[in-house]
Amino acid sequence: MTKKLRYKFIWIIMSIITIMLCIIMSLIYFFTKINLENNSINMLQNVAMRPFLLRVPGELSDDVRLPYFTLQINIQGELIATGGGYYDLSDEKFLKDLIDAAFSDSAPTGIIKEYNLRYYRLNTPASRILVYADISSEQATLSNLLRNCMIIGLACFLIFLAVSFRLASWVVQPVDKAWEQQRRFIADASHELKTPLTVIMTNAELMQNPDYNEGKRATFSSNILVMSKQMCSLVEQMLELARADSILSDPVFSPVNFSQIVSDAILPFEPVFFEKGLSLQTNIAENIIINGDPSQLRQVLDILLDNAGKYSCEKGKIWVTLRSRGKGHCLLMVADEGKEISPKDLQHLFKRFYRADQARSRTGSFGLGLSIAESIVLRHKGKIWAESSRNINTFFVEFETSASCHFPYLSSVKNDEQQR
Repeated sequence: MTKKLRYKFIWIIMSIITIMLCIIMSLIYFFTKINLENNSINMLQNVAMRPFLLRVPGELSDDVRLPYFTLQINIQGELIATGGGYYDLSDEKFLKDLIDAAFSDSAPTGIIKEYNLRYYRLNTPASRILVYADISSEQATLSNLLRNCMIIGLACFLIFLAVSFRLASWVVQPVDKAWEQQRRFIADASHELKTPLTVIMTNAELMQNPDYNEGKRATFSSNILVMSKQMCSLVEQMLELARADSILSDPVFSPVNFSQIVSDAILPFEPVFFEKGLSLQTNIAENIIINGDPSQLRQVLDILLDNAGKYSCEKGKIWVTLRSRGKGHCLLMVADEGKEISPKDLQHLFKRFYRADQARSRTGSFGLGLSIAESIVLRHKGKIWAESSRNINTFFVEFETSASCHFPYLSSVKNDEQQR
């Protein structure tokens, strides 16, 4: 599909460029031709006003000097005088043909193609003046111009064609990337759905077998329920990711108290962490205001805190910090003690369906949470990344603070434990 799109883009670009080149070259040729003709006719008119005026060799003139000669004819149509040294004017038949050609048209000026001459006819009370100029140089100039325009046009066409191929590859690259991501997403989603569907079908077939007692059938039914819930969770996350990526669902952001959102998001996780034996330390700066959607920002916190609780080591510590960063920015950090994430995995953590530990899928992790968080953060024009060192994994989220609200920076500690 992208290959056809690339060729279509090249075809459209080259069509536009070809039309523009043709128009530009045609205009250059046309105006050059008109200019040469006007200059030649002006010269003939000036000569016709003074047909037998002798000029000093090398004398500069206001008009173009082309090879020319003049003929003077009386009222009876007899040739009475000639002038000009460029042609042999002794051939009477030649001169008669030129005179007949000049009087064959009602227009005062014209071209005799047979002899490559342009003429101008001036009628006076006593006689008629005919001036002829050689236009061979004019035609040669136009021929050279036409050849040069074709060469330049062809060279420009080839250059633009090469540029169009590069430009098409660059323009279609995001489409290629999106298309590849979609294909990979469908393949990964199909793979994730295939396992629970297989389990459900297998257990459903076993339930229909009369050889198993009620206890076994209850186990099969329980397995079906567990897999159904897992599928439901996966589908919900996929829909949430689709909503996060959808341009049409972009909300109208408004100033919100991000400090309060972080504090509220931590509250339901405190008993969960306590049950798991995890220690929670928080340092939340007060009244940090950003533009955003409170529910989506809360979802980012839920994802990061849920990951911290799942993958923290036994009796480990979790840190949540929110502070101002420089001028006009704030930084959220969610860190946990756990197995160190390798540099390779850090590069792929936010990819869809990516799991550094494949065993995490057994705990209900499908590798979509961080992708959803990244989509939300990017829609809020923020940044999200992860770092890992010394068995501490930290996720960073940076947002621009609202310029319309100015609040003092106040730090508050949610509990009395030591700050990280």
